[in-house]
Amino acid sequence: MADLRFHVDGELVPAEEATVSVRDRGFMYGDAVFETLRAYGGDVFRWDAHADRLAGSADALSLDHGLGSDDLERRIDETLRANDLEDAYVKLSVTRGVQPGKLTPSEDVDPTVVVQVKPLPRGGVEGDPVWDAPATLQTVKTRRVPDAAIPSRAKTHNYLNGILARLELRVSDADEAVLLDGAGHLAEGATSNLFFVDGDALCTPSLDGPVLPGITRAEVLDIAESEGLPVHEGAFAPDDLRDAEEAFVTNTTWEVRPVETVDGIEVGGGPLTALFRRVYDARVEAEHYDDTPDL
Repeated sequence: MADLRFHVDGELVPAEEATVSVRDRGFMYGDAVFETLRAYGGDVFRWDAHADRLAGSADALSLDHGLGSDDLERRIDETLRANDLEDAYVKLSVTRGVQPGKLTPSEDVDPTVVVQVKPLPRGGVEGDPVWDAPATLQTVKTRRVPDAAIPSRAKTHNYLNGILARLELRVSDADEAVLLDGAGHLAEGATSNLFFVDGDALCTPSLDGPVLPGITRAEVLDIAESEGLPVHEGAFAPDDLRDAEEAFVTNTTWEVRPVETVDGIEVGGGPLTALFRRVYDARVEAEHYDDTPDL
């Protein structure tokens, strides 16, 4: 990381010099929004969807940062170019900035904007996954925060819910925590969305519950529609996942990651998981690496 450069408030600086004020509300209160993105071949995958979700997160926090999508995308592009990176992890953060040390935010916002990057393997049909093996999942006692407390659509710097869930994994050494909602239904992973196969249908917890609208989640649902596969979005019990014929989790960096076990019960991948991985890779390849000219 010592050789990397990050984008901080309009300036490219060495990673070890990338700092924000201790009075920044993102540091003091987690009063900030962010997006984790993935660059393939020098361009961010599904930027428009990420930008829309970032705007939704800011709206949920009444954070009127005044920054346009083009401005934010430019900062990301500048960071990738400065680091000579085409295939990379990207994290874009927008905080409410430095304000007086009181809980109630001021209406006037001078946002702090930070772009961090690091290399990732090439994606697409010739790429290698960032994970070493299928995921092992463990259902945890930590419950997902209800929407009435913190809207699930808001991707904020306050990630204590996910951190507490991941801390529980120290006992089982699983890869991902499965969080339930207040009623005991499946919600999501600490950093991922859940999918499983029941019969011929692809099942996933509905966004009516406390579930982050994942960008990769939406891509998988679009693939299912294009392939004519039935999808059931609803409320599911933990046993529905444990007893599934196959399962996988999704997020921007993992893409589509097969699930090996849930709570020690073998689930494994299968033909539908393989299909989604194959089509996802093909989409990435066609949009970011295929130099074949249109005929």
